[in-house]
Amino acid sequence: MALNFNQYAADANTFLNEYAWHMSLEDEKDRAGRIFTAILHALRDLITPEESVQLIAQLPMFVKAVYVNGWSIKKARPKVKTIKDFIELVRKHDGPSANADFEYSDELAEHYIDATLIFLRKYVSQGEMEDIRDVLPKDLKALIHTRLPI
Repeated sequence: MALNFNQYAADANTFLNEYAWHMSLEDEKDRAGRIFTAILHALRDLITPEESVQLIAQLPMFVKAVYVNGWSIKKARPKVKTIKDFIELVRKHDGPSANADFEYSDELAEHYIDATLIFLRKYVSQGEMEDIRDVLPKDLKALIHTRLPI
């Protein structure tokens, strides 16, 4: 199997440009990338490794790489029960950039989380989104919109 790294790079740039546009961050692609990564890693922390494998099977190569970067399936899942807990987990994954990226605003963070999960519907099947929703804590199930048009 030949690896076409140039195509992967082109696909990654297309993905990031579309995501940044979706998030109204067209002029801040680095910020958009950090936000996307933090949200994806926080979601990864909450779902089972089996669901993670099913999820990444549907994602473009670049997003798969982002998803698995730093992943340890042996790490205990964090105690996240509310959207506020999830926002804090996202901020933790964003590290020192979190305050600038989310502007100290839980409302903005929730908006970015919601918009990111809606954007993922472009790549992830309704069935997989439902499976992910099913393994989330009760108060987070509403984050996963499964009946949205693609």
